[in-house]
Amino acid sequence: MAAASKTAAYFNKTKGVMLAERARIADAFLDRLVGLLKTSDFQVGDGLFIVPCNQIHMFGMKYAIDVVFVDKKGIVVGLAERIGPGQMSKVFPRAHACLELPAGVISDTSTSVGDEIETQVF
Repeated sequence: MAAASKTAAYFNKTKGVMLAERARIADAFLDRLVGLLKTSDFQVGDGLFIVPCNQIHMFGMKYAIDVVFVDKKGIVVGLAERIGPGQMSKVFPRAHACLELPAGVISDTSTSVGDEIETQVF
C-alpha cells in the first residue's frame, strides 16, 4: 500500500458517489495509531484510509466520524455511523481496512454493506 504521505480518492462505485476526494493513507504503525487525534475537525471531501484495520476507537477524539470498513477487494463489510469521542466500533472480522469520513457522509451517500469502493491513488 502507499505511504502515509500519499493521498487517494475513494468513490462508491455502486452508488456513483464520491466519499472522499482527498484521503490520507495510513499504512504505517505510527500513522495508524495517531490517525485523526491531532485534528480539530474533518471537512467534507477529507478522509483517512487505515490499513490494516478491522476496528477503530475514538479515545482522545474531539468530534464524531463515520467509518466504512472494506475487505481486500474494496467491498463494504461494515459501517459505523456518527461514532463519537470515547467510543469503539465493533470488530469487523472480514475487514482489511477502513475509511474514516466526516460524520454524516455514510447517510448522505447512502453507502451500505455490499457496496464496492474504488480507490484512485495520486
